[in-house]
Amino acid sequence: MRPCEQSPVVSRAEALDAAEGREEKGISEAKAEEFNGALANVQRLLRAAGIRSYSVRSIGLKLLGSGEPYPKGQIQWHVPELFVRSDAGWLTATVTMGTRSGCYLVSVRGGTGLQTAREPEQVAHLILATPPGGTT
Repeated sequence: MRPCEQSPVVSRAEALDAAEGREEKGISEAKAEEFNGALANVQRLLRAAGIRSYSVRSIGLKLLGSGEPYPKGQIQWHVPELFVRSDAGWLTATVTMGTRSGCYLVSVRGGTGLQTAREPEQVAHLILATPPGGTT
């Protein structure tokens, strides 16, 4: 994985896109697999610390056809997300990847917004530093 770019414009743009719910254009299948692997590394670290998490991978499928038996389609891959829940079932953190920077984007319950991290260990530390109730 390449290191995060230090440009604050990149991180701010990604944060604004996420905060405003802008629909992403999609990523390549190879990039989706790379991001899946990066989030799996975080998930392993959290599992070792006894923290429950699950990953969500999604695609968009646009069918194109004129009534033929086998319509053609376009697949649009979306950035995967990792969700962390407390023992009581509360969502305590969400982790995704910045499509342009390749950084981890971490949002913890009760936090101040999106935080960026370069390494899976940094992500795990941010999540483990959050009390179970979600306040800091």
